[in-house]
Formats: sequence, C-alpha cells, structure tokens
Amino acid sequence: MKHKGDYFRNSTGANIGSHVMFLDMNCYFASCEQQRHPELRGKPLGVITYDSPNAAVIAASKEAKKFGIKSGMRLGECKMLCPQLITTTTHPGWYRQIHVDVMNILRSYCDDVIPKSIDEAVVNFNSYRLVYNDLTALAKQIKADITKKYDYLTCSIGIAPNSFLAKVGTGLQKVDGLVVITPENVDAYLAKMKLTDLPGIASANERRLLMIGIRNPLEMRHASPALLRKAFGGVVGNYWHSRLNFAEVDMYSKAENRTMSATRTLSRQQSQNRQVLESMLISLCTRLEQRMVKAEIFCREMFFAIRYRDGTTWDTAVKLAEPLQDAMEMISYIKKQISDFERARNIETVFTPQTTNLTVGISSFMNGKVMQYSLFDNRLKKDMVRRVMYQIKDRFEQKNIVRKGCELFVPNVMKDAIGFGSVKDMLMKEGEVKNKFMLEEDEIPGQPKKVVMKRKEIPVPSPDDDVYREYEGPDFADEWQSNGSMAQ
Repeated sequence: MKHKGDYFRNSTGANIGSHVMFLDMNCYFASCEQQRHPELRGKPLGVITYDSPNAAVIAASKEAKKFGIKSGMRLGECKMLCPQLITTTTHPGWYRQIHVDVMNILRSYCDDVIPKSIDEAVVNFNSYRLVYNDLTALAKQIKADITKKYDYLTCSIGIAPNSFLAKVGTGLQKVDGLVVITPENVDAYLAKMKLTDLPGIASANERRLLMIGIRNPLEMRHASPALLRKAFGGVVGNYWHSRLNFAEVDMYSKAENRTMSATRTLSRQQSQNRQVLESMLISLCTRLEQRMVKAEIFCREMFFAIRYRDGTTWDTAVKLAEPLQDAMEMISYIKKQISDFERARNIETVFTPQTTNLTVGISSFMNGKVMQYSLFDNRLKKDMVRRVMYQIKDRFEQKNIVRKGCELFVPNVMKDAIGFGSVKDMLMKEGEVKNKFMLEEDEIPGQPKKVVMKRKEIPVPSPDDDVYREYEGPDFADEWQSNGSMAQ
C-alpha cells in the first residue's frame, strides 16, 4: 500500500490478517525528561511549558498518574492531589530527537512507517507477510531496540487488521502493553469497552449513539452502515462501520500539510504588556515563515485569532491576492485587519490585558517550484535571498536568530512549542531529517548556546534551479469555516 502522487490509498475492503502495528510511547514527555535526568526516575513528575504557579501540566509521569494527575490540570490542583509532585519545563528539541530515533528503529524493519504524532506511529506490514511470520515476536524486538537506545522509555503496541483497531489495542494494556486484535477476539475486547474508549468518540458522539440505541462499541460494530449514518449525519457513519469491521480508512492521508499554525498561551504577566503581545505575533509569523521556507511552499490564505480570559475570541481571515512566504508581509496583513476593526468599532486595541492565547494559521499552499511570479511585482530575488538566509542560519546553527531579534525589548517571549502534528515538517520517508531546526533547543540548561560554523559550501540558487510555469493543480479545500475558526 504505497502512495500514488500526493495521496495515499486506503482500502474499503476488509483486511483478513493482522498485519498493521500501532506504536504509542507511554507518558512520552515525562518519560523523556526522566530519561534525560535519571534523578527524576521513579518520582511523580509533571511537565509544564512555563515555570509559573498557574501553569498547566501538559504531561504526567506514570508515578504522577497514580495520584490522579492528568494532562491539562492546573499546577495548583495537581499539588493538592500530590504535594510531592516535581515539575520541569519542556525541552521540545529533545522530544523530537527521540521521535526521530524511534521512527528510524521502526524503519529498520519496514519502509512503510507513518508518524501520526510526535509519540505515535503506524507501521504497515501488509507487504511483509512473507518476511515476518510472527509480528508479536517482532513487536517484542522493537520494544527491546527502543529500550537499548533509551533504557527508561516504554511503549504500548497494538497489532490488528487495520490502523484504527491497532490504535485501540494500544489503550487496552498500559504501560508497556502488547495486544493483538483479530477477527476472532475483537468482539470480546469491544464488549468490555465504553463508547468513549474508542479514539474519536467523545461525549457528543456518545449521546448521538445512545439516542439510536447503541450502548457500547460491540453494538456499534454490528450496527448497519445506514444506522451509523443516521447517528453521525452522513458518510462519517460509513467510515465508522468500515474501521470497526477491519477495512482501512485511517492509515494514509494527504501527503502534504493542508494547514500550518503557530499558537501560544500567555501568562497574566505577559498579557499586561502590549509590546510582549506584538512581539509574540512577530514570533509566530517568523516561525511559520521558517516552516514554509523549509517545505518550499507559499500560502494563499491566513488566519489570526485572539482568545480572552472570558472565553470570547476575536479572529480574522485573509485571502491573499499573491502567494506569500514572508513573515513581515504576514504581519502587515494582520495589523491592517486589526487597525480596520479597531477604527470601525472605535476601540483602543484588541491586544487587551485579558488576552490568553494568540494563533496564526496559514493554508491553501502552493509549491514553490510551480510558482508563477507577477510581471509587475516580481518577488523572485526577494524569495531567493530568504532561502539563502536560512541556508546561512543552517550553517551557523542559529535557528532562532531572526525570531529573537524581535524580542530585544522583551526577551524570551516565546518558548519553542512541541507541536504534536508537526512531525510532517521533520522527517522524509527515507528517515532523513528534513527540518533540523526542530531538533535544536532554544538553550542548553546550564550552558550558553555556541555558534558553530559547519564546513560546508552554501549553494547559491539561481533562476535555473526552479521551473516556473502556471500552476495546474486541483482546487485546494477551504480550511476556514464560515465563522472564522480553523476546520479540523
């Protein structure tokens, strides 16, 4: 099951054998910190983004989970459940490096590995049926390989006829589990589960299913496609019937990103200073510029949103006349939308002290190699200079030098974020790291960042490097809903 063009092919027919493996790293961020700092092993640990009394715990170690601590809890609530809780701030570069190493371990056994997030991956062994006759033994070997590389990390592995049921298997035994789901035992597993135990079934979907008489995953599996369409309101019901009956509808998706976004949550102290908020906006746009340059793409739509403490939001979407990649142009478009709104509503600013979250999103991408420049506004040289700038940054290992320049007056505004879905920006199919910036950390604890000059020639691009012709591709889906929020 290989990709054809930009799209991978799933299968609507049921798979007979269990040849799909899903790997889920256990307590990933917390375990990575315990791997890095042995003195934290065996202790209740919470990982936080910012060292603040009001911080939210984004990951808890298995020791902390025994006290009832869950991801998303505020630190104060966690301390009430576990007074001895230890906290540490995030190190995203370290987490991504381990992700790369784990993916390379999987690729040493199979070349059809699809990272689903920074701590999950699905491996398709359908083309390896004559190579491996016992996937259970292979799963144990993979676990041993990970432990050999990182002795404190564990993972849960599910093996099933399709990727969805394999993912279900990873949740049946935690921690360090190994479950094989087959047509013979799937009903026994589903009968013991609640509807909300299925990935993708939250309380709203549970209510829809209960209204039509489906009370558990077993009844859901044996329901007709027509009944499930009634519950989910369309073709989604067919997808649920397929995935519960061994067809593959989730393994492969569009090869390229349909959207990119950068978002940050601000502390109360940060939101009091408008200079900090504007610096954050610049930082978010430069981060997206970096990702676009590395992916060699341009965007044709933008989205900006502000969330406030009372739960309200202000957002705006911009459809661009010309595809762009430049952060400063993105900022100018956003600021114009903001100033027009402020002037029309006669308000001082949308960047109020009640701001809690800023998000910049981009979509409707165009491949840089098929860009056609305007005859009257040729940005070719400017785009070439931008590419060279990032090549120079590569050479000197200064991934954040431009972004940090916007924080001269208010330093350390924006920490690196983890980004579960940004793994597409990191790895090529052969396991090569595409965006090495994402493996670097903003700073090394206890040690200043050194400027290292690599002995490497920087190729200077020329107009002959790319073929410029009119783009003749399919229409891109509109990623923004009518109310201005980003589509899922």
